[in-house]
Amino acid sequence: MALIVGLLRHGQTDWNIEMRLQGISDIEMNETGHLQAKTAARILGSSNWDRIVSSPLSRAQVTARYVADELGFSDFELHPLLIERSFGEAEGSSYEEWRERLQAGIVAKGAETADELESRIWELLGDLADKYADERVLTVSHGALIRKTISLVSGGEFPREGDRFGNTSLTTIKFDGTKWSIVDYNPRTLGS
Repeated sequence: MALIVGLLRHGQTDWNIEMRLQGISDIEMNETGHLQAKTAARILGSSNWDRIVSSPLSRAQVTARYVADELGFSDFELHPLLIERSFGEAEGSSYEEWRERLQAGIVAKGAETADELESRIWELLGDLADKYADERVLTVSHGALIRKTISLVSGGEFPREGDRFGNTSLTTIKFDGTKWSIVDYNPRTLGS
């Protein structure tokens, strides 16, 4: 047996459309995000997950609620390590502004570094493996966290150049007791 972990991204927010860094800012889903989450829930309704674990941010929790309701779960768990990467004082700025800051060597005050994010992800994966061995766990979280997780698990093979994780995309990974690997790589929005 193996631990199977689904990495589901939350539904769309206005800041996603505007290409603004959300980070740990608690930005709510927009109307399209709610529709995406409902569609994802219907698609996932025929799958057999043992539990749902969500980031504490509202956009993830609302997405998790739609999926939990469709799967017949009375509730879902929250896990603080599933929260999005903090971009500190850069939250709310555009991705282009963020790239320019990085290229200029400017670090946003309060931002989680790439090394800190990597350490947090390995802690998260270790915790999931300890708590949920041999289960199928659907996690609901965020783009930057999912992107880095997939990069770490695949040894840099994924994500591919130019891949952007759509809202309510689902990629699946597994832990066989020794190592993590990609089961199904899908950066596209479910149902699109």
